[in-house]
Amino acid sequence: MPELVSIVGSGQMGLVMADALAERGSEVRLWCRRPEFARELSDSRRSPLLPGFQLSPKVEVISDDHAALDGATVILCAVPTQFIRSVFTRLRWDVKKDAIVVSVSKGIEVETLLSPTQIIAQMLGDVTTYPSHPMCALSGPAIARELAERLPATLVAASIDEMIAERVQDLFSVPWLRIYRKSDLLGVEIAGATKNVIAIAAGIVDGLGIGLNAKSALLARGLSEIARLGTAMGAKLDTFFGIAGVGDLATTCFSPHGRNRSCGERLGKGESIDAILSSTDYVVEGVSTTKSMMTLASVHGVEMPITAAVHAILFKGLSPEKAINDLMQREPKPERIG
Repeated sequence: MPELVSIVGSGQMGLVMADALAERGSEVRLWCRRPEFARELSDSRRSPLLPGFQLSPKVEVISDDHAALDGATVILCAVPTQFIRSVFTRLRWDVKKDAIVVSVSKGIEVETLLSPTQIIAQMLGDVTTYPSHPMCALSGPAIARELAERLPATLVAASIDEMIAERVQDLFSVPWLRIYRKSDLLGVEIAGATKNVIAIAAGIVDGLGIGLNAKSALLARGLSEIARLGTAMGAKLDTFFGIAGVGDLATTCFSPHGRNRSCGERLGKGESIDAILSSTDYVVEGVSTTKSMMTLASVHGVEMPITAAVHAILFKGLSPEKAINDLMQREPKPERIG
């Protein structure tokens, strides 16, 4: 029996996931926060957020809150992390108890330090047991523009429940997507969030024009920071060396379409973060996540010099040139991973 999938969020990832699910034969419902955008998308089947993409006529586009999740067997959250709480405050009453919630969001909520599935689990009720609802994170190197063209990609379905991971794996298995399974839900979500911070740093390197040697070193040491924080929080080290870890990190740091890398590049060229954010229609998740990472690093006693440098550039007025110089002048030490 086909699944009834409600997608919460009509940004780039919501659109390309709707495309995959419609191709798979699922009944797909796409919820938009703004009624006027829902009407336009429903009529034209096109979105300015993803030029050239045409949404399948099989996908129902709606904006009504009560109809959004009604009867859905699977709910896919494609909302920027800092907005998940407000969105599910509106929609949570219509979530079926046995509906699987799948998150493709990547970030950590600044105020609570919760991951996307943790936020949703909290919104759905029982905060004493995590997760209190069937939960899964779907993550990995997934540039939306490439998925819109149905170019080959791999993702990881992560859940503490093997049966849920298998169900999500099957649901998203289309010719251009290969889905793996993993039980380390926490690690996959930490990897997805933290890579955006390192991508901002990679973009700064690009903007300064200081070369591929510097950028490759930044990726390697950035991965070490990510793994160090993740394992301190209870995640598995091998997660950070897989698709959801180094795979996603590399794509985000090198893709010309990556919004976090592009933000960093503009910072490296001398633009202010306020000017950058005010000139884009996209949410740059890594900016907020940098704040969350700094707090988590302090809570868990983890040293994260690259993250600290990005934080200082974004929020303390440190120049990118000075940040790079400070990183290069740190005390010599043995290389350590995790």
